[in-house]
Amino acid sequence: MAASSSLFNTSLSSFDPKPKPFYPNSLSKHRPSSLITCTTSSSSNNASPSKVRRSDENIRDEARRHRAISNDFSAKYVPFNAGFDSSESYSLDEIVYRSRSGGLLDVQHDMDALKKFDGAYWRRLFDSRVGKTTWPYGSGVWSKKEWVLPEIDNDDIISAFEGNSNLFWSERFGKQFLGMNDLWVKHCGISHTGSFKDLGMTVLVSQVNRLRKLKRPVVGVGCASTGDTSAALSAYCASAGIPSIVFLPANKISMAQLVQPIANGAFVLSIDTDFDGCMKLIREITAELPIYLANSLNSLRLEGQKTAAIEILQQFDWQVPDWVIVPGGNLGNIYAFYKGFKMCQELGLVDKIPRLVCAQAANANPLYLHYKSNWKDFKAVKAESTFASAIQIGDPVSIDRAVYALQNCDGIVEEATEEELMDAMAQADSTGMFICPHTGVALTALFKLRKSGVIGPSDRTVVVSTAHGLKFTQSKIDYHSKDILEMACRFANPPVEVKANFGSVMDVLKDFLNKTPKL
Repeated sequence: MAASSSLFNTSLSSFDPKPKPFYPNSLSKHRPSSLITCTTSSSSNNASPSKVRRSDENIRDEARRHRAISNDFSAKYVPFNAGFDSSESYSLDEIVYRSRSGGLLDVQHDMDALKKFDGAYWRRLFDSRVGKTTWPYGSGVWSKKEWVLPEIDNDDIISAFEGNSNLFWSERFGKQFLGMNDLWVKHCGISHTGSFKDLGMTVLVSQVNRLRKLKRPVVGVGCASTGDTSAALSAYCASAGIPSIVFLPANKISMAQLVQPIANGAFVLSIDTDFDGCMKLIREITAELPIYLANSLNSLRLEGQKTAAIEILQQFDWQVPDWVIVPGGNLGNIYAFYKGFKMCQELGLVDKIPRLVCAQAANANPLYLHYKSNWKDFKAVKAESTFASAIQIGDPVSIDRAVYALQNCDGIVEEATEEELMDAMAQADSTGMFICPHTGVALTALFKLRKSGVIGPSDRTVVVSTAHGLKFTQSKIDYHSKDILEMACRFANPPVEVKANFGSVMDVLKDFLNKTPKL
């Protein structure tokens, strides 16, 4: 990512409260008042906070000393698809999940306040925070704090410096299997708990931490999960010292996913139902008990997840890719990516947004069926078992959000059968990646769109990888052992059993080398 050394050395303690014309070579000429800081040290106001940290303080102590003293930015809940000036709105400090009509809520920012600063300013500000340990801006989420939770005190934030995940150039995979030269995989699963869910959970748990300090009636945080949400929730709650309660569908998630909330001290309920059944129960429970709902029905999480879209733009030096392909289950993530890209366009950081593709498993494909019907009446489905277990959801909460996002970016929905997604995962792994089955779903969508000519060989394309492959080792073992019923496992690579003597080993090695393509 391109950024000058002068940007990375810029002080966050010298922000001018009054907007002025942007000066290309001086970030300090044009900064928002939300970042005005005060200091009790004897150092100059132009000194970088990281250079005046005292030996007896940590980065959070330092942030307290440089605490913001004013804030021109704000955000609030409004009914989904309503503007900031909606007649129905709620403070983010209220515990509310639905509008008065029962519809979804959305976090809307005061865009007029944000627009007082031009796109060049925001690009430079965000870039200046990359790679730092200044609290909380070292996080890929909180480096965009003004666009996420602008009014939260830095001291209330619970962060593992999540985000800033690898944008991997899939050179060999793109060339060998797709005839593409500009294919990238955004490895959101290379994160604190091994999935993109960390991006949203740092925001939600930080706000809960604030609510508890404000003496709101919150005794804990609960979620229904197919694995990754529970891992992220339990980790961030453990860091904050907040009880977490997890509803998991029995025998439907990997052992690696199950052990994470257990290890983090969550109260785990294994329930004899599927995710949709767990979701129904957690909504009923949180309506009766002072347990804060952490599922993506809660729009706070989407504020963190949208920062992955902004990161992609940063990593391309603010050039917009042609396509972004996202696996979809409960469908909050596809809207979050749209929201991140759209904010960047509206605030002048870029002049367009990419086309989005939502990829679903064929065994849990309500959005795909809705898309193929030309967006006629949506019908939930009974989700069948899929290796892409995190998206095994038949009645997605964020269906309206997903449809809105896709309709406003000329988006596409594709699906992947179990064999297609497992083959795609094996092909990707064979070129040096180690991806999850959900990424296999997204790669299958890419295969189909390349074959049909919708995506061209030179189109800059980003596939979003949502979880770490190490969470799904059993499915990989079954594939490479050819132990999956009615699946050919065409790209299996099982170990070769050989006797412990020189001749036998030489025989199998010669056979292997004779089959290996010559350079």
